Amino acid sequence: MSLSVLRGPARGYLIQAALLVALVATGMWLWSNAEANMAARGLRFGFGFLDRSAGIPIGESLIPYTPADTYRQALTVGLLNTLRVAIIGCILATVLGVVLGLARLSTNPMLRSLTGGYIEVIRNTPLVLQLVFWHAVMLQMPSVRQALNPLPGVFLSQRGLKIPALMADPALYAFLAALAAGAIGWWVLLRRERARQVETGERRPTILPGLAMLLGFPALSIAAGFVPRVEWPEMAGFNFEGGLALSPEFFALLVGLVVYTAAFVAEIVRSGIQSVHRGQWEAARALGLPGGRIMRLVILPQALRVIIPPMTSQYLNLTKNSSLAVVIGYPDLVSVANTSINQTGQAIEVITIFMTIYLAMSLVTSALMNWYNARVALMER
Repeated sequence: MSLSVLRGPARGYLIQAALLVALVATGMWLWSNAEANMAARGLRFGFGFLDRSAGIPIGESLIPYTPADTYRQALTVGLLNTLRVAIIGCILATVLGVVLGLARLSTNPMLRSLTGGYIEVIRNTPLVLQLVFWHAVMLQMPSVRQALNPLPGVFLSQRGLKIPALMADPALYAFLAALAAGAIGWWVLLRRERARQVETGERRPTILPGLAMLLGFPALSIAAGFVPRVEWPEMAGFNFEGGLALSPEFFALLVGLVVYTAAFVAEIVRSGIQSVHRGQWEAARALGLPGGRIMRLVILPQALRVIIPPMTSQYLNLTKNSSLAVVIGYPDLVSVANTSINQTGQAIEVITIFMTIYLAMSLVTSALMNWYNARVALMER
């Protein structure tokens, strides 16, 4: 019986069933081929290797690690290094991108032209070349003894960036708890005033009371004796001691990702602001609102509905682009995974692990951004 005899849903079901059988057969063939190749090399599929000693030296780690630790611990170190650069990079790229996007709309022709030139150059240059450039810049920095000192306690040299660090102790935890309490109090006050405005049309100022809580609670914590201790970097011999150290590789990767992603964010912000009808500006000016409040209260809330969806893609791109860290020697997840593959030969298992991790990070990022996008979406009445 030919397919031409079948009509309606039956023909579609038959085609789908044939495609499914073809996919399953292809998957089984690939799996049997992989098993045969692994057996020829004396390997068996499994994740038991994760409990073996890795013997991988990793220069940067947020958790205790030695080469005697397991591959599981080594991959965890790589994952944390990836998360560190991705989270910090997304925050800094957002801040820089918003500033550049606003500068792109400036009435000052020089500022507008310089910003446009920056955006065009950065967006049209491969990211991997930019990372190599920033790494080369870091290696050309002065030696430790001639380190640049732009701010008190901040030193930039061939060995990276040294900055003051807060010491993890009960005083710091109490200070952070007080800061969080102030932020929550401000948020509750803001929500209450917004509800009051909806009900009565009146709204009392929240900036001064909010700042009073945000700064007052930590001040009370310090007055109670919970004073956070700061460790300052100091020259000792041929290197600095104390403080927080950012390696040249981490610093170059972070700067490269932020500078690159911010150029795309700037265009997203510019297009989002320009998508708001000019009549909104004119109506806000007719009410006597100053320019800063017009942007903050009228334009940006409407522009966010256009900005948020493409911003999600940029956050995902920055996270995935961090895998280029292997080019400049930063021990991220992919770098540690590649070393693990070379040592164990368990390529399928290791690749499955880091593909699953990247998929999970992307799904979490998308879920958070979709939730926020739903919060700012225009609700139909």
